[in-house]
Amino acid sequence: MKFTTKITMLLVAVFMTTVSVAQEKKQASPAATAKGTISGANITINYSSPFVKGRVIWGELVPYNKVWRAGANAPTTFETDKALKIEGKDLPAGKYAVYVIPEKDAATVVFGKDPKMSAYDYDQAKDQLRVKVKTKKSAKMNESLVYTVNKNNVTLSWENLDIPVSVK
Repeated sequence: MKFTTKITMLLVAVFMTTVSVAQEKKQASPAATAKGTISGANITINYSSPFVKGRVIWGELVPYNKVWRAGANAPTTFETDKALKIEGKDLPAGKYAVYVIPEKDAATVVFGKDPKMSAYDYDQAKDQLRVKVKTKKSAKMNESLVYTVNKNNVTLSWENLDIPVSVK
């Protein structure tokens, strides 16, 4: 076997090993999607789901009174194919960035007109809708952040906290 053939085979083997290891590595905050129907509207929430990993989330990792992207890696998006009432306020059909401004016992949930705008570039002038909701203690510990679309609300659950948002 020629030397160049051996080198080529070695390089192919190294490349294949690198690709397989890269595919096996889990993302720290994997992409997730929550889907459901409320009042005839199809709702899709795309987000990245971070883990608690022994950290204190509310008030520390996610500071109170500051805009948070309501997920990890990239803006969380909320999409509806029909107009909805969010906490009694109108939200037209469309795709929105979702932000949360947590407080000790409440949270402001923001639907931003630009679904690509990050929390770092957040501009309140681009809000479509803001609603304030009461938070509540979760029934269980949620190691990873999860959104659920229920029959009359959408809930963000992470650590020991639920942020339910009424949807009609």
